[in-house]
Amino acid sequence: MAPPVFRFRARTQEEFRVEGERIFLRYPLPGDFNEWSQLRAASRAFLEPWEPRWPEDDLTRSAFRYRIRRYDADREAGLALPLFVFHKSSGRLLGGVTLGSIRRGAAECCSLGYWMGEQHAGKGLMLDALKCLIPHVFDRMRLHRIEAACIPDNARSQRLLEKVGFRHEGYLNGYLKINGAWRDHLLYALIAEDWQAARSKGPGSGG
Repeated sequence: MAPPVFRFRARTQEEFRVEGERIFLRYPLPGDFNEWSQLRAASRAFLEPWEPRWPEDDLTRSAFRYRIRRYDADREAGLALPLFVFHKSSGRLLGGVTLGSIRRGAAECCSLGYWMGEQHAGKGLMLDALKCLIPHVFDRMRLHRIEAACIPDNARSQRLLEKVGFRHEGYLNGYLKINGAWRDHLLYALIAEDWQAARSKGPGSGG
């Protein structure tokens, strides 16, 4: 018998919340537009080298409304779990994390993507976000494998993945079109068994 498909549902969108030590994750909402657009605009030069080329209207309210509709549809279909990252104490938007390409059946796998506003980078906040999201992926969503790909010269992203237990598995030639150019990527992955083993050893063991 096939395992049940986990749907990302809450009675209201505001009710879904995953908490870390200093941050919390929740669904993106239409009311986040002003803060999101300001943070993305201020961080544009910092983010563009690592992301697909931004459309000309990317930071407009209409484009954001479409983004939210796409997020909601993908989440309801069980295809993706897009989340925004907020600071617990201030409530400020810090960045975003997305579990995409969710595959059930024989795979039980997803891909991980993330971004952080420039002013908040390098403070361990995305590390906190991933540490609270990974248990949700394995314990609640019952997925078996999380994959992540990063550009070889993105040393910061590689260190982040390694800190939460991801292993470098391979090299992907011309994997994604980033900022207008096809770029090679390093493939990282974390499977449930490795994460559970690291968690059983306690803090500092990589999980």
